[in-house]
Amino acid sequence: MRWTLKSTRTLAAALSRNRHPVSHTKVAHILHDLGFSLQSNRKSEEGGDHPDRDAQFGHINRRVKRYLASGWPVISVDTKKRELVGNYPNAGRQWRAKKQPRKVLGHDFPSAEVPPDYPYGIYDIGRNTGFVNLGIDHDAGASGRR
Repeated sequence: MRWTLKSTRTLAAALSRNRHPVSHTKVAHILHDLGFSLQSNRKSEEGGDHPDRDAQFGHINRRVKRYLASGWPVISVDTKKRELVGNYPNAGRQWRAKKQPRKVLGHDFPSAEVPPDYPYGIYDIGRNTGFVNLGIDHDAGASGRR
């Protein structure tokens, strides 16, 4: 059992069942004294970089330059995770006139009127042009367009 994933109330109940009566408040104090604290996840792990990552990108860049110089098209294709498209809050900031924040919805739950989108796009590097599809399903090939 992973005790660190349990609430203090759950821990207190389990300890009490095993003849160690204790309150959830005392459990919290004990955990704190042992160096534990409530913490949220922090997004910082991207996985390990390949040892030849720079060499891979250098190779791709040389190829792109060669193809573009020869008149061949070079495209970049990308997809993103599900995105809410609409007047939803986001963590970013932007410069605006003082005391005039952008008004957005108070929550970021998708609604039936505006379901989530799955953006994916193609960019033509040589022509500096591209487009983005907004799919309606995680399977970009089957989702169609909006």
